[in-house]
Amino acid sequence: MADLSPIDLQKALKGADYPASRDDLVSVARSNGADDKVVDKLEHAGKRRFDGPNDVQKAVFGKG
Repeated sequence: MADLSPIDLQKALKGADYPASRDDLVSVARSNGADDKVVDKLEHAGKRRFDGPNDVQKAVFGKG
């Protein structure tokens, strides 16, 4: 995968329960077979806790 897209992130986090910690989301992504780029972006997201998917998108992509 060249660049991470919002759709890739959504697929990686399918089934995640919110609010969720960064570690919880990394675990969900790994269990969903996400590639290393997705996992790395989650591990380095600027927050430790996320209220929902939009919150994750903002942290990973720096929008909002």
